[in-house]
Amino acid sequence: MMDIETKTIRKVMWRLMPFLFVCYFVAYLDRVNVGFAKLQMNAALGLSEAAYGLGAGLFFISYFLLEVPSNLALDRFGARLWIARIMFSWGIISGLFAFIGPISGMTGLSNEWVFYILRFLLGAAEAGFFPGIIFYLTLWFPSVYRARVVALFMLAIPFSSILGAPVSGALLNVTGFGLDGWQWLFIIEAIPSVLMAFGVVFYLTDRPAQAGWLAEPERRWLQARLDAEHEQKQAAEHISIGKSLRDGRVLACAFVYFCLNAASYGVAFFLPTIVKGFGVSNFQTGLLAALPFVFGAVGMVLLGRSSDRTLKRREHVCFALVLAAVGVAGAGLVSSPVLVLGLLCLSQIGVSATPPLLWPIPSAFLTGTSAAAGIAAINALGNLSGFAGPYMMGYLRDATGNFTAGLLLLGGCALVGAIVSMTLKVSTHLETAAAGRPAMAH
Repeated sequence: MMDIETKTIRKVMWRLMPFLFVCYFVAYLDRVNVGFAKLQMNAALGLSEAAYGLGAGLFFISYFLLEVPSNLALDRFGARLWIARIMFSWGIISGLFAFIGPISGMTGLSNEWVFYILRFLLGAAEAGFFPGIIFYLTLWFPSVYRARVVALFMLAIPFSSILGAPVSGALLNVTGFGLDGWQWLFIIEAIPSVLMAFGVVFYLTDRPAQAGWLAEPERRWLQARLDAEHEQKQAAEHISIGKSLRDGRVLACAFVYFCLNAASYGVAFFLPTIVKGFGVSNFQTGLLAALPFVFGAVGMVLLGRSSDRTLKRREHVCFALVLAAVGVAGAGLVSSPVLVLGLLCLSQIGVSATPPLLWPIPSAFLTGTSAAAGIAAINALGNLSGFAGPYMMGYLRDATGNFTAGLLLLGGCALVGAIVSMTLKVSTHLETAAAGRPAMAH
């Protein structure tokens, strides 16, 4: 007979993870589909590579500014309503990118400035979504399950590219009603976000105590297990909101995440352009651009399971970032399309795997509202490189005429992150105590 832990976790997993996966799938697609739109949009709007890189990165400035306030609002108002608000607003703004030209004509602003403003607003709309979900998962899953559930949730990133890249490439060939392919791409891919916002309100449950879809013994067991973990963390070290934002461990995690995201977004926003340079069609560009994310999905799951099994969190983070560094920098040093794509596949294993390997580290010492603030702070500070990475790629492409310098710079960022990750010191006894497993420290 299945024990209550296995039965409860399995039921929670099947109830929450597929739905949250779809939510993040459409979120990430709306965040990075500008990389495909760029293949037509830059010429249509007269944007330079540097202007595109700046606009792509501006998303992360407003994202940074509103990340912590948004996550605190989620903790106060509940996950359902706040996540629904986030998804609805970003869906509307994402669709507006199709109308940059008309908006420019109405406001008197240049196309460039309308693009900048919309990217800034998109970041403001989406702020709090990812750390909000990470915090939400801590309300439902004990610590020893978190690397694998975060990995399952974040599989939406590679899958949004595996499925979204070919679709985005194909949508560039759609025309009608006076709109070009890049405009239809923004409109069609914004619709699911708006629709999912309504699904969130009716489907998600804020906390285990409210879960009518769990049996009473299951609710009692889950709440008791989570309460026990919370009390053990509080007894070990109570961290206030203010202290969590100044905590050296939080800042170290944020720096590692910063290095990762520089490589991740710097490559992601220009990947369609790199692949298009192989001399292939728009649809073939979509298919080939999806390939690295297939490898990323596999690596994410395998390394996430290994991390939960061994609880060697920082070693796994370091290994993944070394893979990212070798792949990204290597892609800048070779010219063969096959080698470039192969190295980008290697880098994506590391890029995709690092976040679910990293996020269990802060959740091992942060609790309650300080967890909401601390996790949001790590995500906000870490995502600032989402501004720097694309901007430097665009600037160096304009300056040198190729992507070599940009890829070497981003690979170096990932390597620095790998080195710093080995300085993270988090005892695993807080993760294992409530589960009754032998404790380890590193």
